[in-house]
Amino acid sequence: MSGPEENVEPAELAPAAKAELDRAFEDFYRAHLRDVYSYAYYKIGNHHDAEDLTEQAFLQAYRHFDRARRESHGRPLRPWLIRIAHNLASNYYRDRSRRPQSPLDESAPIAARHDTVAIAEGREELRQVMANLEHLSDDRREALIMRFALGMDNREIARALGRSDGATKVLIHRAIKQLQEEMSDDRAE
Repeated sequence: MSGPEENVEPAELAPAAKAELDRAFEDFYRAHLRDVYSYAYYKIGNHHDAEDLTEQAFLQAYRHFDRARRESHGRPLRPWLIRIAHNLASNYYRDRSRRPQSPLDESAPIAARHDTVAIAEGREELRQVMANLEHLSDDRREALIMRFALGMDNREIARALGRSDGATKVLIHRAIKQLQEEMSDDRAE
């Protein structure tokens, strides 16, 4: 019998235990698919790579899901899952820096035309925000993505980033302040 620190592969479980684990993971997957994909997309900026990263995150989560549930003591597992996605995204950037990019990889998709001025202005503002996010440090950018794109609370973000609640609150405050300053500088130019 395995202890609480050991990770038991899902295939090694008894059939009834594996069926229960699969049902629980299916619910977990449905509840968090959008969050993981959104995080990956905001982090990577590419639809296809975000899908791949999302798939990898859930495959990794599935392998360790039973142990994570036991060790969570009832706490939400979303920060754990986002941390997996975070680590995979970091690997993605590290691997990508080792291989050259073609200009096609950097091209933006062609936007569909819209007649509404408000939509165009909203998209321009979103484009400016996304561009200015690139000026933030990785930890500040990730904290803002988790807070505003994923709707995570400070405690979840703290767990995902491995920080204290207080340090996370300060991180988010400084990130917002820096982003506001960047946006003000853009408008002044």
